[in-house]
Order: sequence, then C-alpha cells, then structure tokens
Amino acid sequence: MSHTPTPPVTLAPEEPPPTELKRAIGPGLLLLFIVGDILGTGIYALTGQVAAKVGGALWIPFAAAFVAAFLTAFSYLELVGKYPRAAGAALYTQKAFGIHFLTFMVAFTVMSSGMTSAGSAARAAASDYLPQVFQWLPDTETAVVIVAAMMLLVFAVVNLRGVSESVWVNVVFTLIELTGLAIIIVVSVLAVMSGEGDASRVMDIDPAPDQSAFFAVVAGTSLAFFAMVGFEDSVNMAEETTNPRIFPRAMLAGMGIAALIYVAVAVFSSWLVPIDVLVGDDPEQPGAGALLRVLETGAPGFPLWLFSVIGVFAVSNSALINMLMASRLVYGMANERVIPKVFGKVAQRRRTPWVAIVFTSAIAICLTTYADVGLLGGTTSLLLLAVFAVVNVAVLVLRRKPVAHKHFKAPTVVPVLGALISAFLVGPWSGRDPEQYRIAGVLLAVGVVLWAITYFAHHRPQRGREVATD
Repeated sequence: MSHTPTPPVTLAPEEPPPTELKRAIGPGLLLLFIVGDILGTGIYALTGQVAAKVGGALWIPFAAAFVAAFLTAFSYLELVGKYPRAAGAALYTQKAFGIHFLTFMVAFTVMSSGMTSAGSAARAAASDYLPQVFQWLPDTETAVVIVAAMMLLVFAVVNLRGVSESVWVNVVFTLIELTGLAIIIVVSVLAVMSGEGDASRVMDIDPAPDQSAFFAVVAGTSLAFFAMVGFEDSVNMAEETTNPRIFPRAMLAGMGIAALIYVAVAVFSSWLVPIDVLVGDDPEQPGAGALLRVLETGAPGFPLWLFSVIGVFAVSNSALINMLMASRLVYGMANERVIPKVFGKVAQRRRTPWVAIVFTSAIAICLTTYADVGLLGGTTSLLLLAVFAVVNVAVLVLRRKPVAHKHFKAPTVVPVLGALISAFLVGPWSGRDPEQYRIAGVLLAVGVVLWAITYFAHHRPQRGREVATD
C-alpha cells in the first residue's frame, strides 16, 4: 500500500511565524521604539562628553557614528528578514557559525551592553537631571545609586506587566524627549538669529596634546556610537511585532530622523555655547548637563527644572528599552537552547518572559553601582561594536544558506565596510578610556564562566539513561 507523504506546512511571506509572545508592535510603535531608543541617553547625557574629546566640531563624531551604524543596520535588516525571531545577533551568529561558545558569548555581550546602557541611563537621570527637579536630593554617590536602582525596579515592573504597556510607556517617553530636543533646537535657532554664539566653533577640532585631529574625531566617534545603537535593540523584539516585514522602513526612517536631530543639536550646542562651558569643570564627569547649559545660554529665563523633568523621561526611556531588549534576548537564546531553558519561561497571563526580566533587571541594578555615565556608555559602544563586526561577517556567511521566503538583501559591499569600521573602532587607537576595556573584560569573563556552567550542565552524563533505553 503506497503512502503519499504530507507536505510540510509553510507560511506565506506575509504571515508572521507563531510565537508564545504577544504581537503588539505595529509600524508606528516600532518607529517610535527605534527613535526613542536612539535619542535617549546618547544626546541628553553624552553631548558634552563628546565635545570634551573633539572640541566644537562635535557634530562630526555623531555624523560618523551614524554612517557606521547605518552600514550595520543594513546587515541587521537582511538577517531579521531571514530569521524573524527574538535573540538578534546571537541567533544570527548561531545560524552562521554553529559554535556554541561563540553564540553564547555574542548573546552575553549584547545582554551586557543592554545592561550597561540601562545602568548609564539610570545614573544620568539620577545625577544630571533629578537633582535639578528635586533640589533636596543629597548630592552623593550613594543617593545616585539608590535613585537609579529604584528607577530600574519600576521599569522591571512595567516590563513584567506586558509588552503593550511597555511600548506605550515608550511612546509617551519618546514624545516627551522629542519635545525637549525641539525646545533646544528652537531656542538655539532664535538665539543664533539674534546674533548670539560663534559659528566658527562648529568646525573647530581641539585634540588632546598627544593626539592628532583625526584620532580626536575617532575617539569622539567611538563614544558617539553609543548614541546610534538603538536600532539593534529593536530586532530583539521581532517576535512581538505584528509582522517582521515592517522592519526595513521603520528602522531606516527611525535612524534617519534620529541622525538629523543629533547633528542639529550638536551643531547648535557648539555654535551657541563655548566649549569650556559646554564641557564644564567637573573632571570626573566632563560634559554632565550640557544641554542645560545650552538652554541656559539661549533662553536664560526658561525654567531649568522643567527641562530637567523632560531629561529624566528621555534617559529613562533608554533604560526601559534596553531592559526590554535584554530580557527578550535572554528569552530568545533560551528557546535556541544556548542557555538553560528556565530563562525562556513565559508568564501565562501576561505573556512576558518573567525569568529573563528578573535576571537582566538584577544585573542592570548592580551596574549602577559601578561607574559614571561616560564610562558605561563607552563600554556599551565597545561591546556592541565587537558584536557588529561579527554580525556583518555572519551576513556574508549566511548568503550560502538561502531561505524560502522573500526578505531584504543588503549590497555586498555594505557588510564588508560595516565589519571593517566596527573592528577599527574597537581598537585601543580609538582613544578609549582603558577602564572601558577592564569593565568589558570583567563582564566577558563572567560570560565565560556562565558558558562553562551551561555547557557542562547540558553535557553531563545522566544516570539511568542506559537502563531507560534498554
């Protein structure tokens, strides 16, 4: 008797693959997610620190960082179209190379970058903006850590409530932070039109005594790159979008909008405010509260406490989004069996990865005790640039593994350039603080230990197996 095999069930290109998570992010929400993530801590907390590295031409590092990120974004768009699941870079690494250790370390590196980013955002809110709102807050390191930790706990609760709630909170925060940047731009334009400021500062590159102008720009770019990495967070939300096919337009539009705003704010900041004023006189936190100085110069009567409230929402948005991303990454890698499956547990009612949320939130809170905003931001940039180099190579490797459905495909030269630029910005010649390498090294060492525990837990012999199979 002949038997005709049942053909495998395939999904139409327009039909998203099934998932345990809730698909609640449409094109508009995804666009605001990307814009909100990119525009948060990077511009509200690091504008002055980039100025400290390069001088008045601080718009150049932001523009260069955008170009570098834009190249890698094309690679991500190709891969999220081929593999529309949570886990992002780690998933692509596993598909391309199939090496458990490499996949685990990429996953852990991206997770660590999300946690350093969330920690830097919480610290920026607690140290730069909240004291302007609540002047009774003590100006001590202990107070900064406590306030930052409390903020992250609140975001963990929002994350646990559900992706719909988290994304709508992001929408509100994003609109508030866009309002703040619009205020900065409008105030600056009016001040410049009235004759204030000095346009010559916009092209002034002021390197350190032992540094050339080129490497001053490289140093600024390596830090400014932190401002443009929000697009990577979004691919980890692929299983919660209404359809992964919406990614190319939303990602490229979001990055374009963010880049224009970054460059405009950077240009007007140095045009309107002398660089020594923009950087400030705190050697431990150069550039802290730079946008407050821009506002104070351009509109002396504007209430700084009101802009500080906006700044709190802006940098908090980065913390929330990075905690969302990191938890979904951990969930995705549990489903890929790269880490223990307990991290993939989903709350039945809320359909959120609760174990992953608790785990990543705990790490972020620990990191708020460790370092200042610039150091954590630079470490985030360092970690992600290393990952981006791997992802750009993975794109080329995975060209040999086509999939049945249609998807976006980047020109071959794009991932090649993306890999080279990312690798270049990782090196010590990029003018990084050596402490960034130490923080990254400690985090990666923890990752190696966790990989060893995971590997041996999965491969240890199980007693009774032989009896059970007899």
